[in-house]
Order: sequence, then C-alpha cells, then structure tokens
Amino acid sequence: MTAPLSRRIALSGLLGASAAALASCGGVMDPGRGRPSAAIDPLADTPPSAGPTIGTGPVKVALILPLGGTGQGASAAASLRNAAELAMSETQNPELTILVKDDRGSAEGAREAANAALGEGAELVLGPLFAPAVAAAGTVARGQSKPVIGFSTDAGVASRGVYLLSFLPQNEVDRIIDYAASQGRRSIAALVPETTYGTVVEGAFREAASRRGVRVAGLERYAPGQPAAAVSRLAPLFSGQIDAILIPAPGDDLPAIGSALQSAGFNPSRVKPLGTGLWNDPRIASVPAIRGGWFASPDTAGFAAFAGRYRARFNAEPTRIATLAYDAVSLAAALARQQGAGRYSEAVLQAPTGFSGVDGVFRFRPDGTNERALAVNEVRGEGAVAISPAPRSFASAG
Repeated sequence: MTAPLSRRIALSGLLGASAAALASCGGVMDPGRGRPSAAIDPLADTPPSAGPTIGTGPVKVALILPLGGTGQGASAAASLRNAAELAMSETQNPELTILVKDDRGSAEGAREAANAALGEGAELVLGPLFAPAVAAAGTVARGQSKPVIGFSTDAGVASRGVYLLSFLPQNEVDRIIDYAASQGRRSIAALVPETTYGTVVEGAFREAASRRGVRVAGLERYAPGQPAAAVSRLAPLFSGQIDAILIPAPGDDLPAIGSALQSAGFNPSRVKPLGTGLWNDPRIASVPAIRGGWFASPDTAGFAAFAGRYRARFNAEPTRIATLAYDAVSLAAALARQQGAGRYSEAVLQAPTGFSGVDGVFRFRPDGTNERALAVNEVRGEGAVAISPAPRSFASAG
C-alpha cells in the first residue's frame, strides 16, 4: 500500500518535492456540470457510519454536506462523508476533529451549518457540495476570516479565501487545446451542448485558442440529445477547413453525436475529435466517429486504488467525486500537523508547488479556482489509453 495521502501532500506542498501524480477518470456526479453519468453510491439510503464528528484531535475542521438532502445529492454526500472517514483512518496520528454538518442541500442550510461549525471552533470549512451552498458558507466563513475548500465545479463561487477542489472544466479544456496545438492542430471547430457546462467550456475554448494562436473555425450549440442540426451546420468544415473539433459531450449524448457525424461524412482520421473529462465513460469505445480522439482528464491509477480501499471498508462503490473529501481531509490533516498556527493561511494554501492527492497534483489559485495536472487520453477500441501522462509536479508542467 502507498504511504498515507497526508504524507504525500506534505512532501509536495510543504517541502517542494516532486508530487506523485496519482489520478483518476470516469464520472458519477459532478455538481457544476449538471449531468450525472454513472451509478451512484448505494449508501444513499443509509445514514453516515459514525456520528456528527470524526476524530478527536485538537484542531477542528468542518465538513458540510447535503446529508439530509434527496436523490443524488444525498447519495454523493454519504460517499463524501465516508471518504473523509477513510482519510482520517489512513492518516498517522491525525490532529483533527471533523465536525460533520448537514446543509440539507440548501444555501440557508449551509449558512446555518457554517455558523454552527465556526461557533464550535472550526478553523477551516470543507465543502459544501453545491454552488449556492458554497457561496452561502463562504460568506459566513469570510466574515470570520476562515477559509473554505468547496466541492462545486461552478467557478463563479470561487473567490479569495473560498477555494474549489473540484474538477473544473476550464482545466480540461486548457490541457486538450494545448496538447492539440502542440501536435500541429491549428484550426478547430466546436460542438457544445446548450447547458451551463457547455457555456463554461465555450468560454474556456475561446480563451485557450486565443492564447495558443489556434483559429476557431466554427462553433455550434445543440440541445442535449439533439445534435443532428448542429452537426449538419458544421459539415462543410469537415472537408479540409479544420483539423480538429472539440466535442465536450457526456456519454449519454455521444452515440447520437457519433451517428450524426457519420451521416455528415466526418472522418476522425482527418479531423481529430477532442473531448473533456466527460469522455471518461466506457461507452466512448463503441462510438466509431470519435475513435482516435483525444481528451483530458486525471489519470486512472489513484482513483482505482482509492476505490478498492473504499470498497473494502464500506462494502460499496464510491461516487467519483468522493476523492474530493478524501484529499481535502488529508490536506487539512497534513497542514495541521506541520504548519502550526498558520496552517490554513493564504500563504500555505496557495503554495505554488501545490499538493499531491488521489487525483494527481493540484494547487489553489489566489482567485479560489484550482489548477490540476491532467493526462491526455486517446479513444481506442479497448477504451481510453493515456498518450501524454499527467505531470508529476507543476515544475514539470511548466
């Protein structure tokens, strides 16, 4: 078994050593993206396995989750809470007491939970999960000069002192466009869903293309599940005007998109399909039109190892985002043990060397967003294969 994550975080973020790029792929439920993809943790109908606190250390940290919510939110919350317990059990002599609070899936609940936790002495807030709850908890925490490490993928709720540990689509778009440009792809179109996620990806695509000197040759939006009309409008570009096309589509949409592309005469050996982490889906291998395509995501090894330990402890599958709670708790424990009174200060949390977690190397930006070291994968008949590994440190990532 590898060393506890808290030890690896300390090595990367605090001593500046090269970080181990343990990472993952796939998707279960990503709150900012608005679409679930795979099966959710079966712990949804059972209460968390312990009480309202985890651990007995002198440093208090809050964990705010929608435990009393409904549906996928409650299921993801149960998995996140269990991942926090797993992190504590795998940390040597953790100096933490985690105050587990239920925000009921609402902004008001998050406000109440943050007030209660800070009143009990919490120095740091981990969570909440959903964007309105992160914003509400952040307002309370900032008023008491305490930082938040939230799990939403909505970068709009990030701010100074309110950090997001989640998988932000901006990072994935930057990585795949950078890689495509490095491989000589200079004229790129995009087919994006008419969703909040699609809007974020579109903005990130235009910025990344401008930065790399890539021509945006065309961009069409489609209603989820209905891509044919948008594909037909892009079809004239397939005969030599573009050398790549960005398709940030979830697994549910890919079969219909693939069919529409084939009908329009699309040839993936001539025009390279590009994707985001939503392509981390076993269904992609069965879509001929994107065979050979590239997409950016965390590596797979870290999540696979984490999921095995989670199954052994809880006899259930973790949600894909459960690693966020594991990494957040491990980071909080490492900093509590090594950084003294300034453990959760801006200078420590914004360490330029970053930290190493289950999903690879990450660091927080001053604006509250994060940067992650990602791999580039190629879609093949047997599934996705990494063709450009995630950097093991931010020095090696440039």
